[in-house]
Amino acid sequence: MARRRAALAGAFVIAAALSAGPLSGVRAQGVLDDWAGVKLPPPPAVKPVVVDPKTTALLLFDFTAQTCSSERRPRCAASMPVMAKLLADARSRGMFVVYSVAIAGTGGADILPEISPNPGEPVLPPLGPDKFLASDFEAMLRARGVQTVILNGTAAQSTVLHTGAAAALRGFNVIAPIDGMSSNEAFSELYTAHHLTTAARIADKVTLTRAAMISYR
Repeated sequence: MARRRAALAGAFVIAAALSAGPLSGVRAQGVLDDWAGVKLPPPPAVKPVVVDPKTTALLLFDFTAQTCSSERRPRCAASMPVMAKLLADARSRGMFVVYSVAIAGTGGADILPEISPNPGEPVLPPLGPDKFLASDFEAMLRARGVQTVILNGTAAQSTVLHTGAAAALRGFNVIAPIDGMSSNEAFSELYTAHHLTTAARIADKVTLTRAAMISYR
């Protein structure tokens, strides 16, 4: 009797597994069909912002010759005049400026000349998309009384998304200029902007703007 019960149980498990396979495939295909029909959300609103240079840091992340050339990422290269003006405005007001690089073996000398760091402006080493992980970046900001960061970087769906979300979750106000979050294609930029302005516990700390819409106290 025990053997018969064991055999029946085994047959049941096998039958269940066989029947689940096709059904799982149907469900997965249904998800793909749903995704194929998704309409893009409207672009999030951009707003003017006023920042206090004493408690704000300008972040210029991963804008290097290896990641931001007209051949590698033309949308990034096209943003350099805007980034250069934003940097000049920030420096003229004594704002703390922080850079980073994304590729092992690169450093401050690889940052594009239009926005190259001045002596004393820190350059974070390659840290991955979240610059807070395994680094003293947060301590660096806290030590200077920074409450708000103006976040610019490439690629949008990597550095801007993950560092922006991490900053918001740590209580920083995040100003994200849409003309400073470049990627290989526009969709990644839109996705990043959408995520930062809709995700729980992040959206209420993030403001999308344009570089020209930033003014100073």
